[in-house]
Formats: sequence, C-alpha cells, structure tokens
Amino acid sequence: MRFYLISDNTDTLVGMRLAGITGVLVHEKEEVQQALTDAMDKDDIAVILMTERLVSLCPELIYDLKLNRQRPLIVEIPDRHGNGRAKDSITKYVRDAIGVKI
Repeated sequence: MRFYLISDNTDTLVGMRLAGITGVLVHEKEEVQQALTDAMDKDDIAVILMTERLVSLCPELIYDLKLNRQRPLIVEIPDRHGNGRAKDSITKYVRDAIGVKI
C-alpha cells in the first residue's frame, strides 16, 4: 500500500517525490476529478494526499468519497501558502457525517 499526491503546486509535488510519494499536478476542476477517479481505481493506493485548494474546487465529491468509501483515505494537506481551513472545518465534517451538531 502506498501514498499518492494530487497537487496544484510544483514545489509540493517535488517535495513529496523526494520522500518517495508519486503524484500528479493538476489545476482545473475537471483535472482534479479525473486524477481522483484514476487514483481511487488503483488497488495499491491506501492514502491520497490532496492540497486544500484542490479540495475546495470540488468539495461535494471529496466529502462524498470520504463518507461512503472505506479506501483509500483522502487527506487534505496545506500547501506552501499555509492552512486555508476554516476554524470549524472538523466540526462541519462531523456534523455532515453523523448529523449531530457539536
């Protein structure tokens, strides 16, 4: 089982490649959806790393996959510009997953 990166940033792609993680560079919503579909179809990928900007391009698809598929795990990572998450992003994810406001 291995990691796979879907990034919009060349620096992130190169840095992860130095750590032994392969991936693709994409910028448009359609490219993100295609790269994600291709990665989900590979049996040897256990974790998909995605930059936060790309997750923000198609959040409905990402959250649907996170909630309804056991494998691979999709993890949002900040890019070199920092963390773009709202302060209640984990709370929103839990509320969407179980339907309870905490």
